[in-house]
Formats: sequence, structure tokens, C-alpha cells
Amino acid sequence: HWVNINRKRGNKSWMHTPEALAKHYIPYNAKFLGNTEVDQPKGTEIVKDAVRKLKFQRHIKKSEGQKTPKVELQISIYGVKILDPKTKDVQYNCQLHRISFCADDKTDKRIFTFICKDSESNKHLCYVFDSEKCAEEITLTIGQAFDLAYKKFLESGGKDVETRKQIGTLQKRIQELETENSELKKQLSDLEEQLMIAPVPPAGSISLKPQTSTDVFDMVPFSAVTPLVPIPASNGTPPPPPTTSPSDMSKDLFGAAPFDPFTCGQADFPPDIQSKLDEIQEGFKMGLTLEGTVFSPDPLDSRC
Repeated sequence: HWVNINRKRGNKSWMHTPEALAKHYIPYNAKFLGNTEVDQPKGTEIVKDAVRKLKFQRHIKKSEGQKTPKVELQISIYGVKILDPKTKDVQYNCQLHRISFCADDKTDKRIFTFICKDSESNKHLCYVFDSEKCAEEITLTIGQAFDLAYKKFLESGGKDVETRKQIGTLQKRIQELETENSELKKQLSDLEEQLMIAPVPPAGSISLKPQTSTDVFDMVPFSAVTPLVPIPASNGTPPPPPTTSPSDMSKDLFGAAPFDPFTCGQADFPPDIQSKLDEIQEGFKMGLTLEGTVFSPDPLDSRC
């Protein structure tokens, strides 16, 4: 059994119905102090250092006349979105299985933070926010969303892992067959070239004069008396598998439509699908730690 939520918050209970987070999202308004890279996915001291760093940077910008930007947080089982409150443009989209640590300041209920692994750089980033009396509620909401997403993964995606593994294996095998098919085409082309440059038959024998038109290989097309016709059926190579591709698609040398492994079903499966599934499993396995802590000994220092 995986440990998915480590809650150091006494007997606090979840605040929202599962439907609210699964079918919709919970919005919150906050000020965004920014994010900074950290070297660990969890740890109270890690986020304390990040909060101090970002507060210092924010005070410098404030002294230069720059206001702390406001953002809207949309929390659901699909992640934590950070948006511009006016344009609704998404600035960051943090998937829940990438969030490993979430904490709020228990002294003044304003500052909250979470650590999320960046999807592109794979670096751990600590996001810091200032919310008017909602820091603890937002932290608990992220925890509840993580818990529901974990259960949903087990009920649906987790059961499909083996099936998708098999699909990935089949796609790899299809690519190997396509490569083998290309090699056979080249061998057949070489045979055609050898026949075209064969010695002139002795006098008195029957010789077929080549036609003027040529095929895709710039060779004489097959005819009813060409001995190469039965080769595909007699060389021990099984015929290509049946395909559901449209009838108007171009045919290959064997009369079969080319097989595209990424149009074999209703859903598209990227080549690295298994690594993505493994990453999701590892993220949920690491779990999310919720913690109430003191970020600053001076509550007044939290005002941004």
C-alpha cells in the first residue's frame, strides 16, 4: 500500500465534497511572491529558506514601486492552475503527482507554499503565495485534491497500466515489422535490377521486350508472365496483417496499406507512455506532506 498523504495537522477534516474537486474546481485569490528552485522535494527548512528568499526579492521590488502580482488558483483533481485573474491566462499548471510538499504559516494564516517538480526541467520548484486568512484552507484543499486524484488513478489509470504496457510493446513490434518490410522491398528492388541486366538469351529462345512504362522503382512493371509474381507468397514471409485504414490510402509493394501505429485506436499513445505512467506512479508513491509551520518569527514580516 502506498502512503499518499502525510498530514501533520491534528484532526483537520477535508473541506470540500469530492464532486466539487472532481467535476469542477475550487478557486482562490492570492498574491504570488514567485517560485524558486530548491534541492529537495520535501522539508520544512527547505520551504522556510525559499520563503525568506522570495520575501526579500519581493521587498526589493516593492521598494522600486512594483506591486506583488495577484493570481487566481484553481484547484481540482487535475492539478493546481495559477492564472491571471483578469485574462484567465494560465501561468503555471502544476500536476498533483508532481507536488510533494505543501505547508502554511500557522502564525498569521497568510503565507502558504508548495514544492512541485517541473515537467520540463525536472527541477524542484517552491511556489510561495500570500493569501488573506485562507492559507490553511488552500493547503488542505490541495491535500484533498491529491488524495482524490490518487484514488482515481488507482481506480482507472492504475488498472490500465498493464494494458497500455501491452499496447506500447505492440507498437514497438509494429515498428520493427515496418523496418523489416522496408528491407524486403529493397531486396525485391535489387532482384528486379538483376533481372533487367541479365545476359541476352541465346538465339532461338523466346524473349519478352521490355515495356516503355516503368514502376515506382523505375523498373518494368510486373506482368502476368513475370516469374516474380508468386515471390511474396512463396518466400516464407507471412502476408501483412489486415488493416482498417481507408481504402483510398496509398498501397505498398505488397498491395497492403501502410500501418501507422499512432492511428491504431481512438486514443494517441506517445512513444514514452510507459515512462510517463511510471513517473505518475512514483509521484503518488512519494506522497504529499501537509504541514503547518512558522515561516517567520515576526508575523508583520509576512505582509507583502
